[in-house]
Amino acid sequence: MKKFFSSFALLGTLVTVAPAFAQTPAADPPQPPASYYPAPPPLQAPSTEQGMSPTSLGSPLPAGQSKVERTDIASEAEAQLFADARKIVWGRYAKIKGAKAGEVTVTRQGNLWVVKGRIDSVAPGTEGDWASVDGVVERISPGVVQMKGEVAFRIAKVENGTPCKVAGTLHFRRSGKSNAWRLAEGDNPCDGKREGFDLVMEKPAEKKPAPAQPKRG
Repeated sequence: MKKFFSSFALLGTLVTVAPAFAQTPAADPPQPPASYYPAPPPLQAPSTEQGMSPTSLGSPLPAGQSKVERTDIASEAEAQLFADARKIVWGRYAKIKGAKAGEVTVTRQGNLWVVKGRIDSVAPGTEGDWASVDGVVERISPGVVQMKGEVAFRIAKVENGTPCKVAGTLHFRRSGKSNAWRLAEGDNPCDGKREGFDLVMEKPAEKKPAPAQPKRG
């Protein structure tokens, strides 16, 4: 009988203690999220038994999207004007006495328009500096020539003369009756200066026929 009462007392003690554990202080407040996003790096890279040859790897880009196959002409009038682009004017040095324009060629290779050009600065104190353009035209629309390629600027005093480039999809814009298309992405990525890189239209001079000479009697 004494053993029965002892067991009953022990059970009552456990029942009394359980709520006490349930009322323990709340856990520590949640820690702020880690700086890693979306998750911290693993402690160890997964192990592999055999690597894969890089020759069997393909491009992650959809086929055909990394290369321009043809130029989309949305404005025949703009295309006729751009076909006569002959010169490059570089705004950084254009106002220096002795500055000269560079040359650019717009050629058609089947349905694709290609643009290549370069200007070598000859203004006093800027010799050796140059700018160039190399790309293919994706689309010609009213006032805009969209090109995929690169424009490079070499300035001796910037990055120790290392060419600074803007590349990818470039836009040359013309307004009103202007005869020049200016590079919209013309901020130099190395020093932030606005370069003012223009492709300028210049129609070839028309050859007038020589006047007929009167016949001598």
